[in-house]
Amino acid sequence: MKASDRFNINSQLEHLQAKYVGTGHADLTRFEWAVNIQRDSYASYIGHYPMLAYFSIAENESIGRERYEFMQKLIKYH
Repeated sequence: MKASDRFNINSQLEHLQAKYVGTGHADLTRFEWAVNIQRDSYASYIGHYPMLAYFSIAENESIGRERYEFMQKLIKYH
């Protein structure tokens, strides 16, 4: 691998990190990265009805209650 290849890869990575929030950046701590992953997961659970239904059945709660709990967790980790 040449130095120019490494520079090209790093510039592509920086471009992606600037374009998409979830990809992080050089100054992102492990904790901040973990919180981003956690919040993305909760948002995905809320947005995908079958996943929300799965959690509601597994926890023996209504779908609305599960959605509410996930939203509360989103707010808590903000």
